[in-house]
Amino acid sequence: MPKPRSVVVVGGGVIGLSCAYFLARSGCEVTVLEGRSEESPNCSTGNAGMVVPSHFIPLAAPGVIGQGLRWMLKPQSPFSIRPSAKLALWRWAWQFYSACTPSRVEAAVPVLRDLSLASRTLFERLADEEGLEFQLVRRGLLALCKREVTLRHEATLVDQGKALGVNAEVLGSKAVSALDSGVTMDVAGAVYFKQDCHLNPGAFRQELIRKLQEMGGKVQWESEVTSVERAGGRVHSVATAGGKAWQADAFVMAGGVWTTTLGKQLGVSLPMQGGKGYSMTLTSPPQLPGICSLLMEARVAVTPMGKALRIGGTMEIGGKEGVINAAKLRGLTRSVPEYFPEFQASDFEGQEIWTGLRPCSPDGLPYLGKCPGLENAFIAAGHAMLGLSLSPISGWLICQMVTGETPDVDVALLEPGRY
Repeated sequence: MPKPRSVVVVGGGVIGLSCAYFLARSGCEVTVLEGRSEESPNCSTGNAGMVVPSHFIPLAAPGVIGQGLRWMLKPQSPFSIRPSAKLALWRWAWQFYSACTPSRVEAAVPVLRDLSLASRTLFERLADEEGLEFQLVRRGLLALCKREVTLRHEATLVDQGKALGVNAEVLGSKAVSALDSGVTMDVAGAVYFKQDCHLNPGAFRQELIRKLQEMGGKVQWESEVTSVERAGGRVHSVATAGGKAWQADAFVMAGGVWTTTLGKQLGVSLPMQGGKGYSMTLTSPPQLPGICSLLMEARVAVTPMGKALRIGGTMEIGGKEGVINAAKLRGLTRSVPEYFPEFQASDFEGQEIWTGLRPCSPDGLPYLGKCPGLENAFIAAGHAMLGLSLSPISGWLICQMVTGETPDVDVALLEPGRY
């Protein structure tokens, strides 16, 4: 296919906007269609804002099923599957179980490593060379461990990470306190991932929109795509809820968990479940860490954003958008004082609660590439918890594929037609 002149991107989250940004920078006329209003929060804006080369193990990994079953017996646990009679959920669960094998993980690890390190480089380029302002902080990430047994377990990943080019070291409690002396911690130690970063995800999204519009790209809000017209191995147009048809030379479907519905119209199965997460942002926290962290036993993320502090976590598979699970929220807020004793559960009372549905594929890898059987349709979805972290590289690789270039990263395992 010759380089397209015009491209429609379906989805105005951080993945869709990253695709749009790089496509516009390559000279394409880009229109983004987003179903929500410009002011509405989405899965991109309320997340923990972490860039994580440390996350080289996919969500579907050996041991996850057993741990998940134990967590499901505890209402405040960081993981659960919402009971449902929907066949799609049970089919996804079986596919997830089938992906939790050593051989599948061994194949996925270098792909996630390559994506993450390339994405980090792109974040730096966007901040340092291309003028996007999104508060990128390059001080690493602390995987804080409350118990010695957890620290020993996490330490086993350090050698694996180093072999993959991921810079990490184990720190005792005194070394952790010395590294981030502005906050009081009660931990056994931590694994310090030096290449990880954090940023303000809302600012990053707004900067992508600003730069896209400066390059002549357009974002159409409240334009939910409901149907696709295809024939002869090509997509000819997509239609929004109001009946308006949008034509282009190429189309990128980047609508998060809702991409599954469009996939059916494109003739491809894209199994995904929404993994609901929660976050709260304290504008005046008792203390402000200088480094982002993961509270490992609680599976809670803690990220400084300017003078504010964001607390986020939980993975509720099959959760409904906008519905607050009070038990999950209590588990989130009660865990913070266990690691940061200057905090109290009351610090979180009355705070605005954000929720978002992370698009989770069964094997923990995103769908990234050309839609099988269609010359001009591409998929960018299913990034689960790594959507923000992998957004620049996802946008860059989609741009390369749309414009006919060879992708910089091997995307064979990410092929949208694998299910």
